[in-house]
This record gives sequence, structure tokens and C-alpha cells, in this order.
Amino acid sequence: MSSTDQQPARPAPPTGLRGLVERRTSRDLAGRLFSATATGAGALILVTLAAVAVFLVVRAWPAMTTPAEELADAISWIPEGSTLLGYVGPLVFGTLLAAVLALALAVPVATGIALFISHYAPRRLASPLGYVVDLLAAIPSVIYGLWGGLWLAPRLLPAWQWLADNLGFIPLFREPASTPPRVIMTVGVVLAVMILPIITAVAREVFLQTPRLHEEAALALGATRWEMVRMAVIPFGRSGLISAAMLGLGRALGETMAVFMILSPGFTYSFELLQAGQHQTIAANIANQFAEANPLGVSALIATGLALFVITLAVNTAARWVVARRKDFSGAN
Repeated sequence: MSSTDQQPARPAPPTGLRGLVERRTSRDLAGRLFSATATGAGALILVTLAAVAVFLVVRAWPAMTTPAEELADAISWIPEGSTLLGYVGPLVFGTLLAAVLALALAVPVATGIALFISHYAPRRLASPLGYVVDLLAAIPSVIYGLWGGLWLAPRLLPAWQWLADNLGFIPLFREPASTPPRVIMTVGVVLAVMILPIITAVAREVFLQTPRLHEEAALALGATRWEMVRMAVIPFGRSGLISAAMLGLGRALGETMAVFMILSPGFTYSFELLQAGQHQTIAANIANQFAEANPLGVSALIATGLALFVITLAVNTAARWVVARRKDFSGAN
């Protein structure tokens, strides 16, 4: 007798109504397990967000409830007689100003690069160029800080001097200092380079999702390539481009080391972009003061972190609202 004849016969799979019930039960169990896992993952995000908010409020509460006189006496870097709100206000202003400058510089360049890679560059060039742009996102922020402070800032001085000479009548471009300009405008340029790969990568993928029939219809009607991009590609990818810009804005709002290593800090509400000692951001200020802060000082710094948390939450909420308003142009539709 062969070895195959000695093996026990495998039971036949259940058939009929019993088999159908067992298969349906197995599918239902897998579906419920997947649904529970997905729901738990979504709830974990909400719980984490709530935990961060509670932590910030609890740790910032001592500084928020301390009188201004005691706060200024206990914390050396808070001006005499200044309230916590008066201390946080210039930091919020500097953070928003740096982020807006970075966004204003990065979005047009990133959009142009994304359109070139997706619709203009030859295929042999598009892939390597996209890879090189993506590599910018892998560079640590401290390297950007060293590059911006030691190499870029001195080389930007002629450009800032030209702006002052030709547009100095505008308060934004008042005469810069003669030293390497460690100013908010230089910070904006460095932050723009840092957020460029994020915006470019998202915008490129959105533009590549434009339906081919839309592009061919525009070309068939006699449109040039630019007219096709303007009438078909950009409207289709507008919501995605807004989302990309908001991702870049979130990176710019929270950037620490690059700003800390470049900017000459100050605590004023000033729109003089080429003047040193005028601005400071929340994240850079925390990095600068945290090591030597006493317990009340740590509470004050956490209060500034709470302000940054609220700003970031508001920015993302506004972005979702804008994207929802443009849903007719989204790739999903």
C-alpha cells in the first residue's frame, strides 16, 4: 500500500445551508473586527489630542492665574509690569508673520515646480527632479539653521539692501543693519525652503490626478498647454493645493531650531521685515528660555505652547472649511 493511501482523508468543506452560514459568520466576524480596529484608531487620535490640550491647560494654569507683578518678578525675561497676554502677544505675532512670509514665498515656487514635473518636464527628467525635491524634506532643521545663519544670511544682505534703497519708503523695507541680516525676512526665506518639498509633493500628486479627458478636451478645443493647465489642471487641483499649503503652514508655525539659530529676537509688534531685534516665534522662544526657566517660567512657556496649539488647530479647521467649500473641484468628484 502506498504512503498516499495511508494518509487520512481530509474532511470535506461544509456545503449547503450550513456552509453558507459558517462563511457568512466568518465574514461578519472579520468585518466587526476591522470596524472595531478602525474606530479605535480614530478614537485614539481624539483622545491623544484631548490629552495634549488638557496637559497644556493644566501646566499653563499657574502662569495664567499669577498676577502680572508677581509674574514679572519671578520670570526674568518678562518685561516689568507686563501681563502674560502682553508677553504672549508679540510671540504670536512673530510666529504668524514668519509663517505667512514663508507661505507667500513657497507656494508660487512649489506650484511652478509641481506643474513643471507633472506636465512640462520630459519623463526622464521629471522623476529625478521630483526625487531631488523630496530629498529637501529629509534634511534636519538644525542643518537648515546652520545653512541659513552662516551661509545664506550674509549673501542675502545685498538683496535686502536693494529693497531698502528702492522700496525704503515702505515701512516693510526700512534700511537693514550692516551686519548679516538675522531678521524675520531671512527666516521667511529659510522656512520657505523647508516647506517647499511638502507643498510640491502634494501639489504634484494632485495635478497628476487630473482626468486625462479634461486635458485632451481643452487641447482639442485649441487651447495651448498653459491654457489647458489654467482651465483644467489648476481648477481640478485647487483644493489639494490649499491642503498642501496648510500642511506647509503647519510646519512653518512649529519650526524651532532653524528660527532659533537665525533670528535676532525681539518682542515688538513690528512689520519692519529687515530690522533685527524686532520679532520672535513661540517655538524658538521656548527653546531659548526653557533650560534656565524656574517652575513658574516653565508654566509661562507652556502657556505660549498652548497659544501655538490653538493657532494650529484654528489653521487646520479653516483649511478644512476652505477645502469643503471647493469640493466641486476635488479629485474625489
